[in-house]
Amino acid sequence: MPQKNHEVLLGHLEGNRHIYPLIVYYEDTDAGGVVYHANYLAFAERARSAMLNLLGFTNRNVAERHKVAIAVRHCTLDFKRPALLEDRLTVESRVIKLGGASLGFEQKIMRDGDELVVIEIYLACMSLEGLRAQRLPDELRTVFNSCLDVTKD
Repeated sequence: MPQKNHEVLLGHLEGNRHIYPLIVYYEDTDAGGVVYHANYLAFAERARSAMLNLLGFTNRNVAERHKVAIAVRHCTLDFKRPALLEDRLTVESRVIKLGGASLGFEQKIMRDGDELVVIEIYLACMSLEGLRAQRLPDELRTVFNSCLDVTKD
C-alpha cells in the first residue's frame, strides 16, 4: 500500500528504528557551506517529532490530552564529519532508555551510511502546571516501550 504524502514527509519505521530523510539547505549552513553545529539539534528534533507523529501522537495533542510537555534534560553530540550544502542525510533514531518520567534516544545523522554526528539525548516529561517532572502517560510509555532498543551497535 503506498504511503500518504504526509507519511513520506515523516520518514518511516524499520523495526524499532525511525529513519528520517532530509536535505541540507543554504539556510542550514555557514558561509563555507558547512552545516552550522546547532542545526544538527534541529535536525534531530524534527526526526523525533516525525517519529512521534508516525506512532500516532503529536506534541500538541500530548500537551492537550495529558497536560504534559516533553523537554530536553541532557544532550551530548559527537561530531565526526561535517555535513555540507545540498547533502542528502538521514537521521536514524532509536529509543535507548525508558524511565518513569524520562526517555532516552540515540540519534545518528548520516550521509550515505557514514555517521556524521551521534546524539544521545534524554528527555523529561513535565507537567504544564508548575513545570515539574511527571510520569510519562501510559499510552506514550506503551508505544515507546515497543520501540525500545537496548542493543549497542
